[in-house]
Amino acid sequence: MSTISRHSPNAAGVTTKPLSSQAARSALLLDVVVTRGALIESRHRVHAAVVHADGTLLFAARDPHLRVWWRSCAKPFQLLPLLLDGGFDRLGWGPDELALACASHGGEPEHVALAAGMLATVGLEEGDLACGPHDPLSARGARLLRESGQRLTRLHNNCSGKHAAMLARAVQHRWATRGYELSSHPVQDEARATVAAWGDLDVHDVALAVDGCGVPVFGLPLANMALSYARLVQAAQRGDDGPARVVGAMTGNPFLVGGSDRFDTLLMEATEGRVLCKIGAEGVHMLALVERGIGLAIKVEDGSQRAQYHAVVALLELLDAAPSVWPDGMRDFTTRNVRNTRGEQVGEIVIANGDVGSAA
Repeated sequence: MSTISRHSPNAAGVTTKPLSSQAARSALLLDVVVTRGALIESRHRVHAAVVHADGTLLFAARDPHLRVWWRSCAKPFQLLPLLLDGGFDRLGWGPDELALACASHGGEPEHVALAAGMLATVGLEEGDLACGPHDPLSARGARLLRESGQRLTRLHNNCSGKHAAMLARAVQHRWATRGYELSSHPVQDEARATVAAWGDLDVHDVALAVDGCGVPVFGLPLANMALSYARLVQAAQRGDDGPARVVGAMTGNPFLVGGSDRFDTLLMEATEGRVLCKIGAEGVHMLALVERGIGLAIKVEDGSQRAQYHAVVALLELLDAAPSVWPDGMRDFTTRNVRNTRGEQVGEIVIANGDVGSAA
């Protein structure tokens, strides 16, 4: 069925056209193929949707209406209720805290300290977080934790900033902090409603399950995910306060969104903030071309992160949104060589591109 079946105002008050597969201007093939010698060793199927803020589906790879779990890509919308009613300002929080609330951070000392400070602002501590501990996602974070001899905590969880913001929302409204992660809690009701509004969906069309960090995860079509990000950056360009602050915080503080060696951070730095980027688990990635009002949603069907990065890079290049030269820090994400332990090239990672037409 069509992912958007009605004309309705979005969260920013803008009426959009329905999305439909007939609106796609060109079909892409973004599958990632890994060769070894003369044979294909692995093939990763990639689904994608490229959507303008007016609701037009510009490009599609495989099924742009595939319903998948949004995972951490939903974070900018999960925190919007706290931002839009002045909650961030009442807490004295600024762009750093906002960026961390949207982040899948690398568990580096700066991330951990900021999350701890956010909790302290509302009189809470690490033990109040519902997310479990896991090893830092960045190599620097893992090394510094190991060298310090300190214990792993819930603050190292890549979602600790989001959880701190959710707890702050509960404290400000005098809702229970225990159980804030449950789908029945008002914090999570608000988050689901916000996701639905920005994606032009009825709230009951947004599927629910439990995310890796313990809070609800949302299921919706890729095209609606892309629409949400397109609307977010369009609203930011228009000067709408909440969206402008989210986009500004993420693109202006890329280290806090990811980390010293994390893809999102390096990409936003390389594009000087022209591309908003947010990774999700299991091969989901969201991007937005900030000045063009275009959202991109990618899902690697088998969840491969290797394929995910190459699909993102390829799609940005096709849309003429990539930097002219990729920085050295992104070499591991952009190299197409497969090497063995001796450093010898034994294969390639390539995009099985079809006829892509011209970029929007």
